Amino acid sequence: MTEAAVLLPLYGWPNVPGLVFTERRADLRRHAGEISFPGGRRDEGDADLAATALREAQEEIGLDPAAVELGEALPPTNTFVTDYRVHPFVGRIPHPTELDLQPNPAEVETVLTFSLDLLREGYEIRRLVRRGVPIHTPTYEVEGHLIWGATARILGDLLSSLQTGA
Repeated sequence: MTEAAVLLPLYGWPNVPGLVFTERRADLRRHAGEISFPGGRRDEGDADLAATALREAQEEIGLDPAAVELGEALPPTNTFVTDYRVHPFVGRIPHPTELDLQPNPAEVETVLTFSLDLLREGYEIRRLVRRGVPIHTPTYEVEGHLIWGATARILGDLLSSLQTGA
C-alpha cells in the first residue's frame, strides 16, 4: 500500500467556512477529471505525512505552506483501485481571494471552492458504476461537480468531526 497525504484547505472558519478542491486534468492516467483535495504520494524528502500534504498543495495549487495553520489529522482512508492509504490533514487558510492560487497545468484543470453548506446540501448516497461494477457510495454534487470515492469519504469524516466539535 502506498502512503499518501492530502490537505483539506479550510477557509472562512467559523463564520462562512468552505474548502478548496482541485479538478484533475481529464487526460491524467489516474483519477482523471476527478474532484480531489490537493495531495499525493509521500516523497523520501518529506519529514512526515503532514509535510507531504503541504508540499503537494504547493505543487498543485501554489498554496504557500506558510499560509496554512495545520489542524487535526483525520483518520486515513484507503483507495480501492490504486491501493493508496491517504492521510488527510485539515489546514486553515486565508480566504482564497486573498491567495494567489494557481493550478499546476501538468496536473490540475482548475481550483474549486465550495462552502460547507453547499457541500452538505449536495450529499447523497448514489449508485455509480466504476469499471463495470455497480457501487453504492457517498457523493456530494455541487455546482455540477461530483465528489465521490476517497475524497467523499474524507469530506464526510471532516463534516462529522466539525459537527461533533472534535
